[in-house]
Amino acid sequence: MCEKSGNHFGKDVLQTEQTKNTDGNFDHVEISECRDTNTVCNTRLYRRRWLIVLLFSSYSLCNAFQWIQYGIINNIFMKFYNVSSFAIDWLSMIYMLTYIPFIFPVTWLLERKGLRVIALFAASINCVGTWIKVASVQPNLFWITMLGQFACSFAQVFILGMPSQVASVWFGSDEVSTACAIGVFGNQLGIAIGFLIPPILVPNVDDMNELAQHISIMFYITAAVASLIFLLVVFVFQEKPEIPPSLSQVALRDMPTTQYSYLASIARLFCNKPFILLLISYGLNVGCFYAVSTLLNRMIIEHYPGEEVNAGRIGLTLVIAGVVGSLLCGIWLDKTKTYKQTTLTVYLLSFVGMVIYAFTLNLGHLWVVFLTSGALGFFMTGYLPLGFEFAVELTYPESEGTSSGLLNCSAQMFGIAFTIIQGKIIDHFSTLAGNIFLCVFLFIGSIMTGRSSSHDTHHVTAPLIFSYCVTVAHTHTRRVLYSNMNVP
Repeated sequence: MCEKSGNHFGKDVLQTEQTKNTDGNFDHVEISECRDTNTVCNTRLYRRRWLIVLLFSSYSLCNAFQWIQYGIINNIFMKFYNVSSFAIDWLSMIYMLTYIPFIFPVTWLLERKGLRVIALFAASINCVGTWIKVASVQPNLFWITMLGQFACSFAQVFILGMPSQVASVWFGSDEVSTACAIGVFGNQLGIAIGFLIPPILVPNVDDMNELAQHISIMFYITAAVASLIFLLVVFVFQEKPEIPPSLSQVALRDMPTTQYSYLASIARLFCNKPFILLLISYGLNVGCFYAVSTLLNRMIIEHYPGEEVNAGRIGLTLVIAGVVGSLLCGIWLDKTKTYKQTTLTVYLLSFVGMVIYAFTLNLGHLWVVFLTSGALGFFMTGYLPLGFEFAVELTYPESEGTSSGLLNCSAQMFGIAFTIIQGKIIDHFSTLAGNIFLCVFLFIGSIMTGRSSSHDTHHVTAPLIFSYCVTVAHTHTRRVLYSNMNVP
């Protein structure tokens, strides 16, 4: 809808209608007339948008499940493949390592080729990776399972930067944060299932043939799901709606592609001090989450031997609480737009949650670990969409595909470093020392987040917004405004 202001360049007229589409379904239509320019801007919200975001969430779920399916039963895969715990850790860390060199070309491809091409790449490569792992269920084929995991980690590169893009291309101006949270929800739910299912499907048995059979069943189920999702993406996933969902998307479609330079955008982002602070603090927070998730089995088994299944349930609690936090934070941002205040609050509570988790893990009561893991997950995982949204607010008018790609790259680098260092600390000292190590960096990240400040761009561009009747509800398309103002 058109925003109102004390600065009037003409009267804006907004009408809302229900029109019947070719499928017989009623779609919500917004019609805005800007009398200054004698133009009529039509926007439409298709019901298909929910199918698109749910399909994206589905293949994101399938891919995220595989990230943690080895780590949560680390001791079982160590026994089966006869390798060290560090080697099994790399089956999770390969997801982080692969992301770093490939994110930049993939982000460029997303900007140039659009959502459907990226979705097809992601679903197909993920599917191939699952079938490679089906062929790796022999003790001497660890390198095959690593190859399959590498393929799945490569598919992840095409997934992590898409939630905000799907939201802005398909959803209305007052829905984008919620839609982005739903997109992130799929990834978080996949991690949750990755914590829960593997300890159930693959029990800790001594017979290698029986263990191979259990592992094979898990891999076949994963491959079947990935294949089904791939077919759905091929036949259902669309590039974009015929009529844009928001006025900012209308403006973006009219913008010549030559006006936007991906490399120039990256250069400008690295000159943005508040974004650099957020880039580091985001990496610290999410890197800590990656380390805790990867090493959770080792931490739980050290204090509670034989509790592989409960280790998975604790991981499930960690992520499900984060899913709730993620959705609530997305809705909260849609309503309040308090980016910095909300981000800082959640970051500080993540630090507090990590401190409590660290000092209660060894008390000998699993129910306490469940409670503290839930609190930690609610804030630490709930921070994910906040970081994306705050980054877009700080980097106005750059593409959010670029800023989110850099945020994820930072998270992967810190995730690898924290996982390796915390693993070594656990091996040589204790789990408490390893968790205190993470607490220190979360505290540093909280300070950095507090020093990040969003510049107020809304007032600067208000006349342009109302003159052209462009709604900037989601900042993916804010670069359109600067291009129209001839700002370099």
